[in-house]
Amino acid sequence: MACIALRKDAAKYDAILAAAVRVMAVSGYHGAQVARIAREAGVADGTVYLYFKNKEDILMSILRETIGEIVSLSAWLEGEHPEPFKALRTLIETHFATLGDNPELALVLQVHIRQADPALRAQVADIMRPYHRAIDRILAVGKELGLVRAELDARIARRMIFGTIDETVNAWIFTGAKYDLKTLVEPVYELLLAGIGVRDLDFSGEAQVRR
Repeated sequence: MACIALRKDAAKYDAILAAAVRVMAVSGYHGAQVARIAREAGVADGTVYLYFKNKEDILMSILRETIGEIVSLSAWLEGEHPEPFKALRTLIETHFATLGDNPELALVLQVHIRQADPALRAQVADIMRPYHRAIDRILAVGKELGLVRAELDARIARRMIFGTIDETVNAWIFTGAKYDLKTLVEPVYELLLAGIGVRDLDFSGEAQVRR
């Protein structure tokens, strides 16, 4: 299993994933061969199979590692004074920084992963679940604090939030990744805040008294 291999040699595990991103970014998912990934990583073909079951497992591991990195920063939702809107901004910023700093990774996850076999869709849905739960938690805490509109349909709001973030990355990729994706953190945050917030909110997420 990959997790066992990771404990054996994290550097080799990471090297294979990084090589897979580079190869898939150039050749696409279906055109990427495990042998070529191994050469790019500087390991023997058989070594790849000590860490991953097959090419599908490599692709799912790329997604799993990336999503884990994006959703790991949830401190703003915990403690005595949770701050859901700061958590939302952190989610957007981390998402844009993670993919914006690595256009090849963004290309694999935004384009090539959607060309994978339909059988992988259930795995993708499972891997994405922590991300969706993070958004659900932001909305739930926001409602508890009176910052998010009580009548808001959480499922629709979650789709709106994720869809806006996802489509912003898509537009960046399809226009050649010619600008800094992180410059869009504030505009996207402000748009989403206006969509879910109750009363007048400044863009730090603080509720203001309506005059």
